[in-house]
Amino acid sequence: MFRLLKNYTGDGWWAALLGPFFTILEVIVDALIPLVMSDIIDIGIYELGGDMNFIIRKGEMMVLLALLGAFFGALSGLFSSISSTRFVHNIRSAMFTKIQDYSFENIEKYPVPTVVMRLTTDMRMLRMAYVSIVRMLIRAPFNLIISAYFVFTLNSSMAWIFAIAIPVLGLGLIIIYAKAHPRFRQMMLKFDALDGNLEENIDGIRVVKTFVREDYENEKFDNSSAMVKKAQRYAESIVIVDRPFFELVMYACMIAIAWFGGKDVIAGNMTTGNFMAYLSYIRAILFALLMVSNVFLSIVMAQASVDRANEILDEKPTVSDEGNDPDLKVEDGSIEFRNVSFKYSKDALNYVLSDVDLKIASGEVIGILGPTGSSKTTLVQLIPRLYDTSEGEVYVGGHNVREYKLNELRDAVAMVLQKNTLFSGTIEENMRWGDPSATHEQIVEACRYAQADEFIRHMPKMYDTDLGQGGVNVSGGQKQRLCIARALLKHPKIIILDDSTSAVDTDTDHRIQLALKEKLGGMTTIIIAQRVASVKEADRIIIMNNGRIEDIGNHNELMERNEMYRDLYNTQMEGTLE
Repeated sequence: MFRLLKNYTGDGWWAALLGPFFTILEVIVDALIPLVMSDIIDIGIYELGGDMNFIIRKGEMMVLLALLGAFFGALSGLFSSISSTRFVHNIRSAMFTKIQDYSFENIEKYPVPTVVMRLTTDMRMLRMAYVSIVRMLIRAPFNLIISAYFVFTLNSSMAWIFAIAIPVLGLGLIIIYAKAHPRFRQMMLKFDALDGNLEENIDGIRVVKTFVREDYENEKFDNSSAMVKKAQRYAESIVIVDRPFFELVMYACMIAIAWFGGKDVIAGNMTTGNFMAYLSYIRAILFALLMVSNVFLSIVMAQASVDRANEILDEKPTVSDEGNDPDLKVEDGSIEFRNVSFKYSKDALNYVLSDVDLKIASGEVIGILGPTGSSKTTLVQLIPRLYDTSEGEVYVGGHNVREYKLNELRDAVAMVLQKNTLFSGTIEENMRWGDPSATHEQIVEACRYAQADEFIRHMPKMYDTDLGQGGVNVSGGQKQRLCIARALLKHPKIIILDDSTSAVDTDTDHRIQLALKEKLGGMTTIIIAQRVASVKEADRIIIMNNGRIEDIGNHNELMERNEMYRDLYNTQMEGTLE
């Protein structure tokens, strides 16, 4: 928690200082009120026999001090709020920025629901703890010190009461902290599971309704919600004893002080006014201890959120360009794999790619075919360093991909991934992901090549049509064509089409291939497909199986010597003829 405070207070540092400053002023002013009250009793009532002028003057002073304390308290709350919101904003921004730097391997460690939870609910709990630290953890010690000073000034003979009470309170706090932290961490994991179920259900609501599985989903959500309730109750069952425990100690102290202090008043060792002031300071001390307890409980409850935030911030990206030459540019679209092997984690037993050696000339059109699970997609993801090789090297433009800055390398490579993703906003806004400075005419041209312009013009607002979150307002085939157009706008040296026409009909696929052949002249093109027709005209076709390159050749060569390719072609052509 304190490491986060140090690193992410940032531009709210002035508010973080002013908040405690006005808190201290509030404590000082509040501490003067019991002294004025003591004067009213001892001087105004006893010595002066009820002098109303004196009592009114002192009463006005008490009101003034109370108003001044309230003013300082309001300012303290204001600046604490400002600093806490900026603090959480800085952490949330840092976490989001860090996630943008993650490789695919890093991203796979954190499911979407847990990331969303960490950026929202965890940050809300962290803000509450921050406010407690900035206000209460400053207020309570100063209140304790000032009140203790006046207590010992008025009567030091009862100090032994605090010598017993404070260690008891401290020990209770340590026990509660140690027990509560792991429970709250488990509670946050249950919240992650609940969010995961909720997101999955909403994302797949069409499938749920199609298969009439509403009852099943309701039951699953109820179970997740019950687990959260159980974890929350288990976590909070330990912290609810805190306040009763502190109140027990506090009232025990009050009884002891009333007993022994009353004897001093009767014996004439202490005035009634001083005794009343003494009681006020005792209450202030005990209340300060209670506030310290509450602050630590807030920290305990937020510690799980702190740990989860630090996990995101401390995660080291497995793909980094630190120290790479910023002036190194991708000169052409040539690609070379040198004895490349890959597995998704260091602890994995088996490689998903093994002993891949491949050279692709700049401007060459390459098709890749293979059964599901043959690692076709994994192979091409090594080119823009979405993953790094486990063994061997990948070269682009004559240089090892690890030598480039990531932005430079990825700007030179456009990918249309298997899972097509569009973002909230209009079609034109989505197209500008490919080129932020693209003109409307350039966007229309790219969509025309991708066979998307025709269906766009049938939409009410055409290129200003809002796609909705994730592109829910267009079909799968339309989404694929928009993603192809977006990739074309990058004007890359290498374009990778990963099964990017699987959702369109054969005729549209053929028209896309002809248009791309015209558009992509001189650009290195890699086409991963299930249909032979999509790669038939490629300069070379790679046949992959079990993470290895089984054969390479053009259509005619593979028809002559590769049985799997020939069978696939004949099967698909028969289906076309039928």
